Amino acid sequence: LREGLPPMTTPDLGNGIIDVPGNIAVNSLGEKFKRGYIQSWNLTLERQLGEAWTVGAAYVATRSVRQLGFLDLNAGRVGGGQASRPYLATFGRSVETQIVTPLGTSKYDGLQVQAQRRFSKGFMFRTAYTFSKSLGIAGNDNSDGNPRIQDPDYYALNRAVTGYHRPHNLQVSGVYQLPFGKRKNWLNGGGLASKLAGGWQLNALLSVYSGSPFTVTASGTSLNAPGSSQRADQVKPQVNILHGTGPGQTWFDPFAFAPVTAVRFGTAGFNTLRGPGTVNADIGIFREFRVQERYKMQLRVESFNVTNTPHFANPSTNISNLQTYPDGSFRSGVGEINATKTFGREGVDMRALRLAFRMSF
Repeated sequence: LREGLPPMTTPDLGNGIIDVPGNIAVNSLGEKFKRGYIQSWNLTLERQLGEAWTVGAAYVATRSVRQLGFLDLNAGRVGGGQASRPYLATFGRSVETQIVTPLGTSKYDGLQVQAQRRFSKGFMFRTAYTFSKSLGIAGNDNSDGNPRIQDPDYYALNRAVTGYHRPHNLQVSGVYQLPFGKRKNWLNGGGLASKLAGGWQLNALLSVYSGSPFTVTASGTSLNAPGSSQRADQVKPQVNILHGTGPGQTWFDPFAFAPVTAVRFGTAGFNTLRGPGTVNADIGIFREFRVQERYKMQLRVESFNVTNTPHFANPSTNISNLQTYPDGSFRSGVGEINATKTFGREGVDMRALRLAFRMSF
């Protein structure tokens, strides 16, 4: 009491910055963030043939300049392991420290040709074919990914065809009013058969396009570069596509590749092989009934993937998982396709039937 009340200790408010723990990954914007942009241009030539047909050809191009993506500033160097992460010694950071920043330029060039018959005499037809190529940064197709190789000394190896590159794409569609009923070629007498068979319309869509690219990978143990993906070594000049599907079969020749045991990246590029292509057909048949002048009813019967054709996914790709028989022949582990794409309109890869009834007024 003689000395008086002791002064209160002022809480240490610090500098207002809370450090992120070194084992927590972070994403942030770069200090000098500069958003990229997209350029596109095309040239189209069309010509009418006769009264109903139109044909055309077009060159379509797109450039994504300064395409955004995630760059790991704390990625390890080849052979350096965790100790080579730049921020480990300075800040104790042992995990990804990524910024959203421009990573490069992607490009698309395509030749598109089409022929179309306008709806006339109950029939319409359209076919379109595209031959194209798309290049970009492997692993960053949609400005929301990470380059496969983060070591800045080897960043140029990321240049490859994009994951969505499909060099060939054919689409054929048609609409056909069946020739039955009033004012048609058959069963046009106006009786019960004419009323039941008339008014039907058939729609069809055929899609045929190339499979998606994939990369043959390998174990990254010898590479020892945290944040980067390892590619296999390609040991044959040409890779045979064997088209095997299912367990114990291989889509490509696995002996064209080998694991990497040295401190370097493999010689096989990114997205150098292509998985199974897609062939799919959808059909539908419609019938419209007029109840009164104001009311119409429509019956729709549709079949997606009408041929029940399986659309296979890409094969397994880690060459380090290759297993062989004692004679050296293929056993399992790499190149096998054991799944299908979720291609169907209902999210499953099988024939899907849909029955619909619609009333309009």
